[in-house]
Amino acid sequence: MFTSIFTLIIDTVAGMLAGMLLLRFWMQAIRVRPPNQVAQFIFQLTDWLVLPLRRALPGLGGYDWSSLVGAILIALLATGIEVTLVAGFDLSLLLVLTLMRVGQWILYGFMGMILISAVFSWVNPHAPLAPFVASLSDPLLRPLRRIVPLIGNIDLSPLAALLLLQIALRLLQTLGGSLA
Repeated sequence: MFTSIFTLIIDTVAGMLAGMLLLRFWMQAIRVRPPNQVAQFIFQLTDWLVLPLRRALPGLGGYDWSSLVGAILIALLATGIEVTLVAGFDLSLLLVLTLMRVGQWILYGFMGMILISAVFSWVNPHAPLAPFVASLSDPLLRPLRRIVPLIGNIDLSPLAALLLLQIALRLLQTLGGSLA
């Protein structure tokens, strides 16, 4: 019982921290400036890891590689603790589960952005965070908007994106399960 509680705490803390690191990477990759309060929160929460990593990993090609590597390191640490608690230390299992975890975090993050963007568009499209969230999800939805037509003036591209992300998640789980 204590192992499952400890694992829950590790999953929650690692997921939140890595989610902020992945969001930081995504914002810089698509060149979106967050509102000031959001930026302060994300940067203050992640600077302790990103700034030291940035000395070893400079940004190349306009990407903040230190944020992405930081998320991978957080996943590696959390997965290492969990694998050691449950199955003992196994390096190949650790690496496969770490990559699966990062992939799942990325896919769940995209799903969350799309859902929040859709809710904003229905409930309050003029909310202060609505343009920020829409600009985060727009690179995923833009290609689908060219393929999925409007039906009754309703954009179904978020549903198509969620379906494709769910398929990618299942493929990742199947691939990870076969490798582990």
